[in-house]
Amino acid sequence: MKTHILDTLTLLAFVIMIGCSATEVKPGAERIVVTHQPAPRGCRFVGNIVGEQGGSFTGKWTSNKNLQVGALNDMKNKAHEMGANYVVLENTNAGNTTSGSAWGMSGGQTDVTHMGTAYRCSPRLIGQM
Repeated sequence: MKTHILDTLTLLAFVIMIGCSATEVKPGAERIVVTHQPAPRGCRFVGNIVGEQGGSFTGKWTSNKNLQVGALNDMKNKAHEMGANYVVLENTNAGNTTSGSAWGMSGGQTDVTHMGTAYRCSPRLIGQM
């Protein structure tokens, strides 16, 4: 019985530690331009994109900064997978996805979502040459 409880606590600690860090940006995705500026003329629309970090469980143990950075990195990763290299950031939402109290904790930001429009642009149009 003690081993089962210890295993459960170890797993819980591991999940909480993972929840505390921002989503990592994948190789190649670090070059994605994310801005509020409209896409330059000549860029091709690729699709709408949502980057997110947090949630009702891990969001409680993730700093606001890591929620923001993680959501941005998630957006860059998804844009890269879509073949985009330029994202117009349209909207950012931060919220609390928990209701009531979890383990004695209540309130506070638990998630961030960035919404944007992804484009494929010539590198010279976006200053990447």
